[in-house]
This record gives sequence, C-alpha cells and structure tokens, in this order.
Amino acid sequence: MKGASPQVTAKLTQPGIEESSKLKRKCLFSILAVVSAALMPLASISQIAPERAPRAEQGETTKYEIFAGYGYTSLNQVNQSRYGLQGVELSVTRDWGKHFGVIADGASYSLALGSGNPVTPSVDSVLFGPELRVHILDHLDGFAHALLGGEHTGGESETPTVSFAGGYGGGLDYQLTKRFSLRASGGDILSSFSLRNNTTQLGYSPHMTRSSRAAFGIVYKF
Repeated sequence: MKGASPQVTAKLTQPGIEESSKLKRKCLFSILAVVSAALMPLASISQIAPERAPRAEQGETTKYEIFAGYGYTSLNQVNQSRYGLQGVELSVTRDWGKHFGVIADGASYSLALGSGNPVTPSVDSVLFGPELRVHILDHLDGFAHALLGGEHTGGESETPTVSFAGGYGGGLDYQLTKRFSLRASGGDILSSFSLRNNTTQLGYSPHMTRSSRAAFGIVYKF
C-alpha cells in the first residue's frame, strides 16, 4: 500500500512469512519420516546374519567290493609246460576310506591255452594283503596291492603240491555306475615248488619260480 507506514507493512507481511516457514518445516519433517521408514527395514536386514547355504548331501559310501572275472596265469613252476592256464579269479576287498583297503584273493586255473603241455596241471591260490587306491580321472581309478598266501599245483608230480606264495599286482577300475565297475588287473606271483622227478637223495630241493597272471571282470560295491 502506497503511503503506508513501515509498522503497518510489517504487520501485513509477518503472518505470511510465518505460515511459509511452517509449511517448509512440515514438508521437511515429512521427508525425514519417509526416509527413516524406508531405511529401517534395510537396517534390520543388515543385522540378521544370512543363512548358510545347505551342505551338499554326500554320496552313499560303500565298505566292500567283490570282483569276479576271467583269469590267466603262466605255469613256470611246471617243467616243460608250453602253455599257461586260464580260469576264474575272485576277490573281496574291505575298504577303509578312499585310499586303503585289505583284499582277499582266490583263483583257480585248469584250462590250458593250447595242447602240448606234458601233463594236465591245475593251479589254485589263496592270497591276502593290503591295497592302495588312487583316483585318476572322472570314471577311472587305479590300485596296487601286495599279496601273501599259498598256492597249490596239481595234476603233475611235484612234491609237495602246496607252496608258500607271494607277490604284487595292480590294475584299473572304470566306473559304470555307483556300484558297478569294469576291472583289468595283472601282477606276478612267486612260489617255491620242488622240481619234477626229484628223488629222496636230492631232498626235493625247492625251485623258486615267478608266474605272471592277469584278470578281467566286473566289480560290485556295497
């Protein structure tokens, strides 16, 4: 208003200024309340420890395995034998962990690979020993063992027919399923038989021999 005194102008403008400042304060308080409400859930979530991911279930473990398959042995303990023998080989292994086990091995060989042997011999063996295992590839495992036991050679004139025997061997297992695998193995077995036609004067002197053997078959784990 033209010509109005300063006192009058101040009275007219002061209420408007106060109302404007009140509105600003209300808006500021509203914004702060909204921001606080938005941040509170985030703060509570950050205080809660995240749940651990569930542990993957371990595969079913097995303690025993049985092997059965075709077997072959050379026949160095029988004089003048031209052909080795074939038959069956069986074994049972008790596993302790992934890398160690104890094996009981039995084999019987009676079929010659060809004609021409001077006699019709047969070989039976029972052996025991420790076994070590190693994982090679996804489906392929290797193993090695040392064996001690006895061997019987029959069908010829050796005396005695039973000898202490021992040796070593190893092989590969190819896993088909969780319980079944294919196995190929080999090794050498040492034995000490008397020579054929020994007489009492010679005292049936022992004759140390080393016969190689091999096997192929299937393994079942349980």
